[in-house]
Amino acid sequence: MTHRPTRDEALALLLEWNQSDRLVKHALGVEAVMRYMARQRGEDEETWGIVGLVHDLDYERHPQEHCQKTKEILEAREWPEEMVHAVLSHGFGLCTNVEPSREMEKVLYAVDELVGLVAAVAVVRPSRSVLDLEPSSVAKKWKDKSFAAGANRDVIAKGAQMLGMDLRDLFADVILGMREAADAIGLRGTLS
Repeated sequence: MTHRPTRDEALALLLEWNQSDRLVKHALGVEAVMRYMARQRGEDEETWGIVGLVHDLDYERHPQEHCQKTKEILEAREWPEEMVHAVLSHGFGLCTNVEPSREMEKVLYAVDELVGLVAAVAVVRPSRSVLDLEPSSVAKKWKDKSFAAGANRDVIAKGAQMLGMDLRDLFADVILGMREAADAIGLRGTLS
């Protein structure tokens, strides 16, 4: 029997498997963006948010088995197949061969790396905040391949293409989603 997890259960699972403040804040950032994007599309915000929250569940303890361990953990807890599949699909071409096919999966694939890039852009600003960050600032840093070099720009661009979105529009959506969780992800900066 499938178990429909609550946000509280997903958060507890995230915290059980992750001690790193950076990884937890990343998960909260991706969750916020997924919720924002779900609302924009008239989709189930709770499901999308929970998938965003647990997408990197196994990364801290099992980086070499990324996505595969999460699949085992979620299946053992009888999570819905659509959620497990979405988590697997965000590693498409990197650590899985599960191609994003549903809208939720394409959004997760597109925004995961971008959340990291946007966070990196925000912290180098005078305000150290996502609240006054504009897509043009992200676009400038996007061109500098040495800036936040760990953010896979090819994946982001491919994700935008899957969604039929212009990169600047995707930047804007990710910023707006992250603003909703500015405090939780440590990106309020000096702004009140």
